[in-house]
Amino acid sequence: MNPLPNLRQLRYLVALADHLHFGEAAEACQVTQSTLSAGIQELESLLGVAVAERTKRSVMITPVGRRIVERARFILRDAEELVEIGARAANPLSGRLELGVIPTIGPFLLPKLVPHIIGLFPDMRLILREDKTAELLERLHAGRLDLVLMAFPYEAEGCETFMLFSDGYRLACNPDDHLAALESVSNDDVRGVPIMLLEKDHCLHSHALPFLKGLSGQAVTTFQGTSLYTLVAMVAEGLGATLVPDLAISSGLLNESNVTTRPLAESEGAVRQIGLCWRKNSSRAAEFRELGAVIRTWAESHIAPVGNLSSRPSDWLPDRTAS
Repeated sequence: MNPLPNLRQLRYLVALADHLHFGEAAEACQVTQSTLSAGIQELESLLGVAVAERTKRSVMITPVGRRIVERARFILRDAEELVEIGARAANPLSGRLELGVIPTIGPFLLPKLVPHIIGLFPDMRLILREDKTAELLERLHAGRLDLVLMAFPYEAEGCETFMLFSDGYRLACNPDDHLAALESVSNDDVRGVPIMLLEKDHCLHSHALPFLKGLSGQAVTTFQGTSLYTLVAMVAEGLGATLVPDLAISSGLLNESNVTTRPLAESEGAVRQIGLCWRKNSSRAAEFRELGAVIRTWAESHIAPVGNLSSRPSDWLPDRTAS
């Protein structure tokens, strides 16, 4: 049998790939630089390939090294899960859990939700990362996240999903805009009004498209690398209107502005489903379903709809059958 790499060598390699600096990688692994360098050399000798190119000033992972790093992350993650399986069998949802969340959910949901989760599962070590959906799913499939809290519809290939609750949208406009006088806003009402949206790789952009359908020639402005707070500030200055999730409104997004909102006409209302997403082959799938059930129950009494709920389509309500 051919000799196999050990976990120590793989950990050194992943640290080097993350830091691209031998000194910083050694510090992250809590070893000396010479120890880490020797471990990398042992791994290269064992595999028969160079995993890194070294100069006096820089380190670069080779193409084959990048492939090995990708597999090493999975191996290390699986090894960590082996250690935690026994503990979690007796104490579910304990230990480290790395959760990714998108920017149009995180600031508005997590400050209320996380204390509830930690209260129920005090042995959980929750690590949060905020990013756009595509980047979070990439990290999920690379084994660098356990779970993603995101908005649907979204194509999440190779994942299992658990729907938590529905989140509608309202049109945010300047109080001096003619839209502010309407009881509800239809597609026709916004003709000629500049509509401001986040850039296309934000899911909020695609979720708004059904409401904007048929507006050929409509001025739709997207902002690179910005946030809902920036959009609201633009609306406050009278530069146009935007769509804002109910979740953000009920969490105080508009509290410091003069911006007002109007419900969308029932026939044209945009809506998103908030849900959890994890790898189909995850050994923690049962735990994640349990966590999803906890969040869904919590949401039923803590996620307050904006405006008159009875005026909304029934499918805006939490989906209690999804799993």
